[in-house]
Amino acid sequence: MGAAEPLRSVLWVKRRRCAVSLEPARGWLRWWPSPGPGAGVPGADACSVPISEIITVEETDSHGKDYSSGKWQKIEKPHAFTVHRVRRARRHRWKCAQVTFCCADEQLCHLWLQTLREQLEKLTSRPKHLLVFINPFGGKGQGKRIYERKVAPLFTLASITTDIIVTEHANHAEESLYEMNIDKYDGVVCVGGDGMFSEVLHGLIGRTQRSAGVDPNQPRAALVPSTLRIGIIPAGSTDCVCYSTVGINDAETSALHIIVGDSLSMDVSSVHHSGALLRYSVSLLGYGFYGDIIKDSEKKRWMGLIRYDFSGLKTFLSHHCYEGTVSFLPAQHTVGSPRDSKPCRAGCFVCRQSRQQLEEEQKKSLYGLENTDEVEEWKVVCGKFLAINATNMSCACPRSPRGLSPAAHLGDGSSDLILIRKCSRFNFLRFLVRHTNQHDQFIASRNSSLCRNTWRTMTVTSASGGSSGLGTSAVTTPHAAALSPIVPGTVTGRF
Repeated sequence: MGAAEPLRSVLWVKRRRCAVSLEPARGWLRWWPSPGPGAGVPGADACSVPISEIITVEETDSHGKDYSSGKWQKIEKPHAFTVHRVRRARRHRWKCAQVTFCCADEQLCHLWLQTLREQLEKLTSRPKHLLVFINPFGGKGQGKRIYERKVAPLFTLASITTDIIVTEHANHAEESLYEMNIDKYDGVVCVGGDGMFSEVLHGLIGRTQRSAGVDPNQPRAALVPSTLRIGIIPAGSTDCVCYSTVGINDAETSALHIIVGDSLSMDVSSVHHSGALLRYSVSLLGYGFYGDIIKDSEKKRWMGLIRYDFSGLKTFLSHHCYEGTVSFLPAQHTVGSPRDSKPCRAGCFVCRQSRQQLEEEQKKSLYGLENTDEVEEWKVVCGKFLAINATNMSCACPRSPRGLSPAAHLGDGSSDLILIRKCSRFNFLRFLVRHTNQHDQFIASRNSSLCRNTWRTMTVTSASGGSSGLGTSAVTTPHAAALSPIVPGTVTGRF
């Protein structure tokens, strides 16, 4: 049989006679009941699974017992093989499912095994060897237990080998990535929350810039993308990055995304202050309300998850506003709009087209080929603000299912800037409540404005002398800083 030729047979599934078809050209494995002679025609009860979502194939007996490992044993008729696959459930959840195919012909069984395994070997995007960092303290302190019970068995099933490091202190993962040899790994997996992801992100990007000779303290320096992908197993407090990229914070779902090699590119922003790099950010840069919450909650980690509620209520009641100036460059290269209703997913058309247009603009700027009529003008907004937020992603989480900016794209080279001017507590509460439902986040709000600013720079300068922090990925930075540049596709997340 040729490499692209379909394979069709009549096999048994759960004691039902079924026609089974493998179509390598289309990338599908299909089966449907066929009680009569011949294969019949697929009906409404036909089942199918993409080859890309098959985890592994094992030789089994008719009752599903594995004979592929240990001492060889003679398989009694009928012969069988089991396909471990992804089963898509509701609300973006993925489950590991199995289906066993039986037949009386041993050669036919081996033909199916060989053909399916050959197709899986062609999926070169799948990882074989991973470096895993586990944060045993994040969230409810269940990171190690979640990995051992829900993730490790799936990695073993998919024949993925791992080197595991359980972090012992803050920035342990970042320091390790700077020091160790990571050339042998296909990716890095972090088991924890957004803070753990931030550590791995800083370690990978920092190491990559050091190897490429890029000065991270230069705001205009273009970051070099990392060749390693980052996988996230949610085990933190909010798991914003995981929820915004996968659509759910479920460990099994994330593990299956990693196994099948699913990936997408994410924009990375660098935050500078006084000519020095402070942090990298891929999710939310929050000044004012959200910066105050993060700053205060970090002092109360002993309270557990309730610290966010306590700090949020305390910050809301204080109703502190900050007088300052926001300078930003509106995005002209983006195809989408901040009010798009369709969420960003893998293979997003908006991200792909926006990135291409941005690269063309950068080339024109590099060689001085811009049209004077097309030069973008900086926008300056002054006043008193309750919150200034810049999002590279929707920032969705279980408590805010659509996020702060539902239409924010992950890899379009721009961020959504949300300005909340000084207003009454009641109007600000209305704005916050909208984050917890499925309604339009910015409808009928005179005190909030939304725009999409481009890759270059956004500068925030406080004139009030307040003590608010710029909150980025569970850390705080000084109250006057510049966000620059937004580099499209610098890191690959979700795996």
